Amino acid sequence: MRIFNKSAIERYATAYAPARDSLRAWYAEAAQAVWMTPEQVKAQFPKASIIANNRVVFDIAGSGYRLVVSMNYKFQSAYVKFFGTHAEYDRIDAASVDHTGVNHG
Repeated sequence: MRIFNKSAIERYATAYAPARDSLRAWYAEAAQAVWMTPEQVKAQFPKASIIANNRVVFDIAGSGYRLVVSMNYKFQSAYVKFFGTHAEYDRIDAASVDHTGVNHG
């Protein structure tokens, strides 16, 4: 899977030090993955949530953080839309948030 904005992962890893290793481990695993369907994501990450607009929400660092990723299975690409604590995640609409943290819809 090609993850277009690796810089976002590094920015979040710096800003959220307790999640740094888990976030980087997710990136390493996702970058090597070949996911053609949401079910394949769930097979590799059973706690992931498949939501609207081809989004997947991953639990990071023992469910203390949430990572929202927009997936394009056909083109094997992903785009990080949001990363934050569980409390921060509760304040967004994961199906419409963009990479700047703005909800659309």
